[in-house]
Amino acid sequence: MERLRIGVIGAGGIAQVEHIPNLLRLRPLFDLCAVADPSPAARSFVNERYGVSTVETPEALLAIPLDAVVIASPDPLHLAHVSAALSAGLHVFCEKPLCYAPSDIAVLANQRDTAGRVLQTGYMKRFDPSYEALLALLPEQEGALRMVSVEVTDPDAAPFIQHHDWRAGDTPAPDAAAALRAEQAAQVARAVPVPLDETTYRGFCAAYSSSIVHDVNAVHGILDALGAETGAIVGAALFANGLGGQGAVLLNGGEALWTMSHLTVPALPHYSERITLTFEGSSLELEFPSPYLNHAPTRLTERRGKGLSLQSREIRTSYQEAFIEELKGFHRAITKGEPVRNTAEAAARDMALLAGLAAWHMTHNTTKGPTK
Repeated sequence: MERLRIGVIGAGGIAQVEHIPNLLRLRPLFDLCAVADPSPAARSFVNERYGVSTVETPEALLAIPLDAVVIASPDPLHLAHVSAALSAGLHVFCEKPLCYAPSDIAVLANQRDTAGRVLQTGYMKRFDPSYEALLALLPEQEGALRMVSVEVTDPDAAPFIQHHDWRAGDTPAPDAAAALRAEQAAQVARAVPVPLDETTYRGFCAAYSSSIVHDVNAVHGILDALGAETGAIVGAALFANGLGGQGAVLLNGGEALWTMSHLTVPALPHYSERITLTFEGSSLELEFPSPYLNHAPTRLTERRGKGLSLQSREIRTSYQEAFIEELKGFHRAITKGEPVRNTAEAAARDMALLAGLAAWHMTHNTTKGPTK
């Protein structure tokens, strides 16, 4: 089995809690050579806790002989970091969102094709065993699809990573923080075709692009398996100072509706995430645990009607961890040429929908504030 030399750009929470320990666990597949991060505290932790070499900049990392890189840097830096890695001839696994703007993702896809390298987006739900089991059950459902519902309330990561070994990074220098904000603003302006007020801007970057994008990608995969057509946006809202996002999209020419909502509630340490598909005579429901609770299975429930009687069953196929399975999939795509499950094109589709929802909110919202 071919062992790939790999590096990680970004040593924040997702890298410390998931990607770095998971790459080390997958030693037969990956040789983790180094981690890059500008924070001395983060670099010190990674080196002390995991014995992994660290460097300060992506440029220093890319100077090391590598085959691939995991990019877990702040969202506005994904564009530059993915581009630099592809230019260096590396295969790239990038955390979501790949970029805010579909046009930027198209540039990266062209780079990928020119370089002949794998570019995979970090949507781990596509590798969840229960999600895969749901896809297998779709042909058995009774009648036409009528509704897809996504509902998420999330306290953010803190309650679910307090038992992990991790360390917050240093506060960025003021000039670095200002440059990051400017880069984010430029990318968001390319993504959403209308000016955004403060709440919509924050909500697009947080509730939409950082959170519900996972569910949007998962639902797109389900709709593709069903051969369902995504239609017009018929509703959208960004609220609670950007902590909440909602949207509604017609499916199959109005024969079905897709609704989605995500709300971050930091003071309520309860996580709830549900994707429900309702057909004329049956339903399928996925109930996800917090993604940081590794190996906690997603609950898949199938319900069917028999006259006035309801029949329900719960399906559990395995305790495999989606964060680990997506890295295995990345390795297979590189070494065996297997299809990339989460392509740049899929990421562009997800972000185009979220940008459309943000634009719909701005053009229909009567209480919007001053634009940024």
